[in-house]
Amino acid sequence: MWHPWLNDGARMKYLGIVEALETDVRSGRVARGERLPPQRAIAEALDVDLTTVTRAFNEARRRGLIEAQAGRGTYVSERPKGSGPAVEPAPLIDLSMNIPPQPSVADFKKIFPQGIVGILDSPRGMLSLHYQESTGAAQDRHAAACWLAPRLPGLTGDRVVVTGGAQCALFAICELLLQKGDVVVAGAMTYPGFKAVAAQRGLVLEPLAMDEHGIRPDAFEKACREKAPKALYLIPSIDNPTTVTLPEDRRRAIATLARKHKVAIIEDDPYAPLRPERTVAMAELAGDITWHIATLSKCATPALRVAYVAAPSAAGALRLAGILRTTVLMAPPLMSALASRWIANGTLDQLSRAISIENVERQKLAATILTDLRFAADPHGHHLWLQLPEHWRASDFADHADRAGVSIVPSAAFAVTMHPIEAVRISLGVAPDRGVLEDGLTQLVSLLSQPSLTTRAVV
Repeated sequence: MWHPWLNDGARMKYLGIVEALETDVRSGRVARGERLPPQRAIAEALDVDLTTVTRAFNEARRRGLIEAQAGRGTYVSERPKGSGPAVEPAPLIDLSMNIPPQPSVADFKKIFPQGIVGILDSPRGMLSLHYQESTGAAQDRHAAACWLAPRLPGLTGDRVVVTGGAQCALFAICELLLQKGDVVVAGAMTYPGFKAVAAQRGLVLEPLAMDEHGIRPDAFEKACREKAPKALYLIPSIDNPTTVTLPEDRRRAIATLARKHKVAIIEDDPYAPLRPERTVAMAELAGDITWHIATLSKCATPALRVAYVAAPSAAGALRLAGILRTTVLMAPPLMSALASRWIANGTLDQLSRAISIENVERQKLAATILTDLRFAADPHGHHLWLQLPEHWRASDFADHADRAGVSIVPSAAFAVTMHPIEAVRISLGVAPDRGVLEDGLTQLVSLLSQPSLTTRAVV
């Protein structure tokens, strides 16, 4: 790895960093394709501020001296500038995709093939390569009920539907419960995947006011009186994007109001397994009107493409399976069997704990870098919600960050209201390691200190 130094003859410090790196590359002391240290490490080694290093990286990229490799970090360019046709640079770091990190103890390269071989070598394992019922195989539904039991006491397998991820579950539930033109309420900031389902189904999505504790029950009650919604959509634990976990008293108040006004509850709860504290689920408080979705994409890996729906009744589960039969037919049988195997042998819980622990460390790292900035975060979640300084609009900042090589998501992607707050969601899990994450966050902090591209000079 490159040992940073300053060319004292340079007219500015950031150019001194660039010229020092260029000298080492030309002399062979640094090989082409070699990864550079994180920007913060360079700043500490040279006793300069982070903005200086960021300017140096930007200039080095402009010269073709370094390049980004998507999701991996910054490397010395493999080719000298001008040696071939220009190639569109890949994003430096993706902090937009909200997936869990892959801690080293979660050895997916090992446990995936081992698990699949174990399934296929079992006496009836080859059945996992066949078509299955749209509800999911009986053994997979039973495994899901066992895994969900601490969250949903008394759940039985006949109320469970195994689906190919939470997104198709959301679509199928809306197809089953709602008609075009029906009103659905959700937080003023909500999951873009649900917004897409609502738009596809022709639903009217109405926003509910939120505060630091999540959806306000009084806003829900007002909407029930004035809008007569057919369903409420919410992410009760580590909300996406706001990171808020609804307190139990609010959950109880919302459940009471939903039952009073005959509003179905769609409870999307992907992050609950990451939290060490158990909070009562909406499906436990109002099981007769709640459709609970529990995906493995956030607490294990999206590669499984497996989610479980706990329906209000066995009959409801069968009706939902009928919708799935006409769209995705069934969840992937082999991955469903693998999920069941991981539930039975404890691997799934181990993965969730390892991811939660890694999230804690990444959130600590983020807190040290985002000092003096306003953001919300759950220590066990893998995203945070950053409030922007007054001179930045979220869409402009996201575009600016993207041009600098860091992908984030502006508040407009989540907004149900016409005029959303100026904030961005930053996902901490997709970075392959903490060094890459540190580089991305450092770059964002540096960009935040710059004037907005839309700021007009005062004359």
